[in-house]
Amino acid sequence: MHFIGEHGYYPAMYIRQTKISSRRSGDAYTTFRLVASERVGGQVKQRTILNLGANFSLPKEKWPELCTRIEQILGGQSLLFPLTDDIEQEAQRYAALLVTKGGAGDRQAENGSGSNYQEVDVSSLELVRPRSIGVEHVGLAALNELNIPQILADAGLNKVQRDTAIGSIIGRMAEPGSELATYGWLTERSGLGELLDVEYTGMPLIRLYRTSDLLVKNRQTIESLLFARIGELFSLETTVTLYDLTNTYFEGEVAGNHKAKRGHSKEKRSDCPLVTLGLVLDGSGFVRRSRMFEGNVSESVTLAEMLTGLQAPEGAMVIMDRGIATESNIAWLIDRQYRYLVVSRERNRTFDTEQSVEVVNKSGGSILVQRIVNEEGTEVRLYCYSSEREDKEAGITNRFVEMFESGLGKLAAGLTSPRGEKRHDRILQRIGRLKEKCRGISRHYRIDITRDATGDKVLALSWKKIPVAGTMLTDPGVYCLRTNELAWDEKTLWQTYITLTDLEAVFRSLKSELGLRPIYHHKEIRAEGHLFITVLAYQAIQVLRRKLRGHGFNESWSTLRRIFAGQLRVTATFKQKDGRTLHVRKATTAEQKLRQLYDALELSASPGGIQKLVV
Repeated sequence: MHFIGEHGYYPAMYIRQTKISSRRSGDAYTTFRLVASERVGGQVKQRTILNLGANFSLPKEKWPELCTRIEQILGGQSLLFPLTDDIEQEAQRYAALLVTKGGAGDRQAENGSGSNYQEVDVSSLELVRPRSIGVEHVGLAALNELNIPQILADAGLNKVQRDTAIGSIIGRMAEPGSELATYGWLTERSGLGELLDVEYTGMPLIRLYRTSDLLVKNRQTIESLLFARIGELFSLETTVTLYDLTNTYFEGEVAGNHKAKRGHSKEKRSDCPLVTLGLVLDGSGFVRRSRMFEGNVSESVTLAEMLTGLQAPEGAMVIMDRGIATESNIAWLIDRQYRYLVVSRERNRTFDTEQSVEVVNKSGGSILVQRIVNEEGTEVRLYCYSSEREDKEAGITNRFVEMFESGLGKLAAGLTSPRGEKRHDRILQRIGRLKEKCRGISRHYRIDITRDATGDKVLALSWKKIPVAGTMLTDPGVYCLRTNELAWDEKTLWQTYITLTDLEAVFRSLKSELGLRPIYHHKEIRAEGHLFITVLAYQAIQVLRRKLRGHGFNESWSTLRRIFAGQLRVTATFKQKDGRTLHVRKATTAEQKLRQLYDALELSASPGGIQKLVV
C-alpha cells in the first residue's frame, strides 16, 4: 500500500526514533516520528508525516504492526485478525490525526472554491469519528476575544499549559462537571483539538489538575488583565460594584481541605461540607474578582478583603445584600470614599403610600418607593413596596401562623388526655422547639400557662395573637434600602439596586449551567481551581450572550449550548474507482437557528474547514 500526498506516492510507513536537544535547556531527549519516503526529482527522501512526541511508549517490536494497522485503517481495510488493545487504540488515534490534519495530503479550502470531483463507490460510505464542534467553536472565539491565550502567557503559563487551560474552560462551558469529566470530554468526544491543532487524546489527566493549580496561583494577575480587557471591549464604567457570596458542597469528607466546613447550605445540603464563593461584579455582569472562603464564614467579614486593591474609582457605588451590610462594613466603605446601596438590616417596615412614587419593573409590574433622608442629611432610606412580594411574604407568614397555632393546639389537647404530657418543664421545652421551627412568628403571640398548686404540672394552655407593627406579618411586601447617594431620585436608586438580582442570576448560572456544584476534590487548591475555572467559563459565556442579546437572542446558556452542541465534525470515507480510499473530514451543515447564531457572532458556519486525505 502507498500513502498518497501532495508530493506523490509513499512506500509503507515506519517509525523513526530521533535524539534532539531542547532549545531552552540544551538537554538531549528522544522523540518519535511516523515517517514515509517520497521521490523528489529522482531522489528518495524521508518525510515526517506525523510527530508522535517524546511520550510514545509502544514497545519497538510492535512498531511494524502499528504502522500496518494505520495503513489498513486509512485504506478502509477490515481487520482479519484481532490485535491487542494498545495497538488498535493507538492505530485508530494516529489514523484519525492524519485525516484531521489532512495528513501530507490535499487540502480543500473552506469556501469550496475550485470544484473537486471524485468517482466513488457510494455503498462504501462510512461516517466515522464524530466529534462535537459547535460549543468549542464559539467558546474559542469568546476566549480569543477576551485575549485569554495572551493573558495566560503573561501570567507565566507555557504553550502546553495554555492549551490545557483553554480545554478546561471550554469543557466547563460545553459539558459541566469535574476535571475528570472534562478529561473524558476532551479526549473522547470533543473536536476542540482540531481547532487548536492540539492533540488532547494522549494528554495525561494529571496535566489538567496541575494547570488548574497554576490558574489559582496566578489568579490575581489573570483577573486583573482579564477585566482590563473586558473594559476595553465593552467600554465599561467601573462605577457600580456588586458583591455577594454563595456556597457549594463537597462529595466526601475532604479532610485535607481546611476551608471545607459545615455551615448554612444554600442548597439545603446540611449533610455535606461546604466552601463559600465570593464574587465582585461590575454593573455589566462581568466578574472582577473571585475568592473561595470557608464554608462557615460570616458574610460580613469578607468585604474588605474582596474590595481592597480593586482600584475602583473614587466614589464608586457598592451594592450588597443585607448579610454583608453591617454597620462596620458601611463605615469601612464611607472611610474609603465609596458610595453604597445596601439592603437595610433594620426590621422596621413603616411605609406611607401617599408619600411614595411608582416605578415600573422589567416585568411591567409597579413598585411603590418612598424616599426618606435622615436628620443629619447623610443617608437615604428607600422604603419599597411590591404587591408580588406581598403575596409571597403573606403566604410565608400564613404558613408559619398555621403551623404555630396548630402546634399550640396539639399541646393544649394533650393536657386533657390521660396519657398526654403535662410536666411544666417538658411543655416549655416543646413550646421552645415550636418557636424555633416557626422562625420568629412567636413574637406575635402571648402564651399563658396555668399550673397546678405544686407548679410541676400544666393544667391549661391558651394564647392570643398580638401582631407587632412594622413587621412582615403586618406589612408584607415592604423592604428598606440604605444609601449615601443623596442626588439620585427614587427611580434611579431602585433600578440600580435591582442589578443585584443579576448577581443572583450569575450564581444560578454557575451552579446549574456551569457545574459549580458539587466539588469532588480533597485538596484546597484543587477545589479553588474548580471554582476559578467555572468563573472563567462564565466570563466567556457573558461575552457571547452580550453579543447575542444585541441581535435579539435572549436564551439561557443551557438553551444556546444545546443548539451549538448539535453540530459535529465527521469523517466520510469512500472507496474510489481507482481502488484508493478517500477520507473527507468536515463539520455537519449548520441548521437554521445555529446559522443565525453564527451570523450574529460573525463566525463561520463550518468550523475547522475541510480536510481531505487519499490513500
